[in-house]
Amino acid sequence: MPSEVTPGPLLEPIAFGQRMQVLRTRRGMSRTVLAGLVGKSPSWVKQVEGGQLQMPKLHMVLRIAEALRVRELAELTGDQSEPVSLFTGPGHARLPQVRAAVDAYPFASDREAPAHDHVKVRLARAWQARHASPHHRDVIGALLPELIRDAQSLVRQAETGAERRAAQALLSQTYSLSQFFLAYQPDASLLWRVVERAMVAALESEDPHTLGIAAWLAAQAHRDSGPGHFDSADAVTFDTLRHLERMLPEAGDEVLAISGALEFEAGYTAARRGDTGTAWHHWDAARSKARRLPKDYFHPVTSFSQAIMGAHAVTVAVELHAGGESVRQAAAADASLIPSHPRRARHRIEEARGYELDKQPEAALAALSKAYESAPETIRYNGYARRILLTESESKSPHQRRRASELAVKLGMLAA
Repeated sequence: MPSEVTPGPLLEPIAFGQRMQVLRTRRGMSRTVLAGLVGKSPSWVKQVEGGQLQMPKLHMVLRIAEALRVRELAELTGDQSEPVSLFTGPGHARLPQVRAAVDAYPFASDREAPAHDHVKVRLARAWQARHASPHHRDVIGALLPELIRDAQSLVRQAETGAERRAAQALLSQTYSLSQFFLAYQPDASLLWRVVERAMVAALESEDPHTLGIAAWLAAQAHRDSGPGHFDSADAVTFDTLRHLERMLPEAGDEVLAISGALEFEAGYTAARRGDTGTAWHHWDAARSKARRLPKDYFHPVTSFSQAIMGAHAVTVAVELHAGGESVRQAAAADASLIPSHPRRARHRIEEARGYELDKQPEAALAALSKAYESAPETIRYNGYARRILLTESESKSPHQRRRASELAVKLGMLAA
């Protein structure tokens, strides 16, 4: 590091408790909230931060890291010898190509734009491939650079207002597809550039369905940035819901579905806050909208449908840290009805979190194995799955330790 650069405060040799306090404060989180998330008392948090208690055991350190959403475990522990990424994956091989396409500023004359319908068909096929593939980042990472460039060219070379609005809709949805590739990748600033561009293009398109998709993903990005950004997640969610609500009586299935998906996002954020009543209220509202859709309908981006509501119920219960309810909801949900490989894998990971909360580590590991079968790439980049595996790889049970370690090796988290 050049001598003129001031080291960050968490790179200095300070105690675990001090690191925990700095990270908690940065997140805008009170001791009471952190205590509730990790199953301890506020006084315990205060004692750890004050140095009266030493650094807890690994399973609790990982639980704290999850609650504080740290990217590298070393941020919390101070141990730089073996960095462990938790909520950021190792970085996909195609990330540089996608980044270059996003960051480029081509002029209108740089390339001839293809036909609008040609790009539209390619984008639809890319979404289908994303859901159908167990390794969806490999697939969409190969498609995104050209899609981004062609959608940008369509906007720049549009000759009429109607053509420009239609091109902006395609560009926004291409950026939305990019967000699925960039989630958990080690480039947060790139993700946020894509989030913002998707929203701007969606607003320029004046297309309600495109705007709903962009808002749905923007709300997730805000929420995953931590408790200090929950209000921003709610703002984009509720503003977009109000915008769409007046269109629902005459809207088609796509607009109704994206409205339902946004309704669930409101419940998801409320669950992150620990607001049980509000979380289930929005889940109920989302289910009501799902029931107005054809039984076999699945939204091409969000997977919103009648079948997905069982998986959404598991997520709400898990985020509320209700272990028993999580397990009950998991038993009622039918994962086989979810056609999307990555979405099914995500549901299995949520099941695993529920089983862990209910102190059923064997069942949690079984759920993670099913997640791996559905989409290895999804579990590889999921911080919750990685935390559970790291915890169970040091279990006192030889069987659990072996099972967790074998899966962790497959994911590249542990050496063979």
